[in-house]
Amino acid sequence: MTTAPAVLDHIVSGVNEEGLQAHGVHVLIGQDSAHHRWHSDGRRNIFSASKGVCAIAVGMAIGDGVLSLETTAHEALPQMDLGVGVEAVTLRHLLTMSSGIDFPWFGHEGVPWPDLAQEMLRRPAIGTGARFQYSDASTYLAMRILGAAIGDVTDWLLPRLFEPLGIGEPQWQRCPLGWIIGGSGLELRTEELARIGQLLRDRGRWDSEQLVDSAWIEQMHGSWVSTGAEPRFARYGFGVWDGPGNCWRLDGAYGQYVIVDERRDAVVTITAHEEHRDQRLAELAYEGLNEAINLK
Repeated sequence: MTTAPAVLDHIVSGVNEEGLQAHGVHVLIGQDSAHHRWHSDGRRNIFSASKGVCAIAVGMAIGDGVLSLETTAHEALPQMDLGVGVEAVTLRHLLTMSSGIDFPWFGHEGVPWPDLAQEMLRRPAIGTGARFQYSDASTYLAMRILGAAIGDVTDWLLPRLFEPLGIGEPQWQRCPLGWIIGGSGLELRTEELARIGQLLRDRGRWDSEQLVDSAWIEQMHGSWVSTGAEPRFARYGFGVWDGPGNCWRLDGAYGQYVIVDERRDAVVTITAHEEHRDQRLAELAYEGLNEAINLK
């Protein structure tokens, strides 16, 4: 058995033995790949793994000179009323959940306000750059800043990201004003999410084309913010989490994972609807990688 099938076998066996509700898994190690499905590969919400795609979009825009990490919400959205301290909130703060604005909104909650961005920006910012609060609102506002510069984010990404990866016209849930939710709501097949995983593993390169600056991919997981949470959620980057082990990951509710293991030239992609032990899916992936490629 070659390496990728060995890792796959460990994951599939664990899922079946433990009764986990996985949909699909894709393993890529070097050029060796293997995959397994428990359900048909229809497009499903990848939840907060969407945040990693938003970070890729920002990296592309920075590479094009459209904006920078230090672009403030006030600069991009000057028509908005700002709460105390919000004039200092930058795109960097929003990507790392450290704006200091207390607004823990998530995409499944609906939007009872006329403008979600205005509702966030009118609140005060306290401890900007030091205070972590995870939410979809932070990524939504980051995408509003990007949208102010480039228009519809999904349309802008189609020729730059989705079409080169063979992802045709993906759906992304939107707010009542028509902007993508950003932090959640992107609908992809397991195989499509795996292509994004491969792009991340390969530092922004797809086939012979550099879609995203390699330095940006490194930066996504190179400047961690401490969250004060339990170990598996202890450090956050630009739309990504630290771990398991020496890996880093996109992490969506109910077990949507892209786990990048740079030391092993590997990426494992999992989709699922596991309501109780979704973290076990990431653990199985890491166990499988460790068993197949011992780096001691």
